[in-house]
Order: sequence, then C-alpha cells, then structure tokens
Amino acid sequence: MHETEIVMLEESFSAVFSVRDDAAALFYERLFANDPSLKRMFAQTDMREQGKKLMSALQLVVVTIRKIDTVKPALRFLAVKHAGYGVRDEHYATVGTALIETLSLFFGERFTPELRRVWSEAYGIVSTIMIDAVHEQQDAEPLSIAS
Repeated sequence: MHETEIVMLEESFSAVFSVRDDAAALFYERLFANDPSLKRMFAQTDMREQGKKLMSALQLVVVTIRKIDTVKPALRFLAVKHAGYGVRDEHYATVGTALIETLSLFFGERFTPELRRVWSEAYGIVSTIMIDAVHEQQDAEPLSIAS
C-alpha cells in the first residue's frame, strides 16, 4: 500500500475506533445478516468481548500495515485458531463484505470509492495471509490412513 492509502486507513480507523463498541455490534449484525449460519460459531460467545477482540485485531493491522510482516506470526496463529472453530476459506469473503458494509454504513457519503478500495486492499492482505497459513498447516499435517 502507498503512504497516502495507509494514512487514509489510519484516519478512517481512528474515527471508527472512537465508537468501537457500536461499530463492532454493527459489524456482527451485518455478518450474521449476510450468513446466518455463522451465528452458531458464536453461540457461547460474549459478543461484547468478541467485539473488543475484533477492534483490537483491526487496530493491530492498521497500526502495523507499513510493516505487515511483523504481525504475520500473530495473524497466522489467529488463522489456525479460527480454523479450529470451523472458519473456512469462504468465510473470509463474508467477513470482508461485512466489514465494508459496516464502514459504508458508518461513514455514509464519506465512504468514497477510494476509501472502499483502500479498506478492501488492507483486508485482502490480511485475509490472504490468514488463508495461506491454514493451507500451509493443512499441507504439513500427515494424512491418516484408515486401517
């Protein structure tokens, strides 16, 4: 990402972070509207705490986007952990859609096509790292042969 794009990401996230609880609630509302089957993954989850985790993860990405390699290990760990919860490749697209919808609703007309593209690119970077991490782990696991 170019410096001007990163600044756009940082400034827009700062606005979202100022109302992080509401933004997180809106995100999960959009996520479950887009794929109601995902609710089962959160059946035993305190959604307020989950929202805080979401915002912390987004903050980590935004703050470190210039040196994304520094957080790759954390993103890879998070990806494998989420795979254990049942998260599949296609869920990343659903999450990305919910994120963009949340930002669009939050910013309204201020969510320009350029800002949409910047957020989509940032999410694409993160989701690619996470999806690749799960695939690499799956490829490294030995196959069990039924007797």
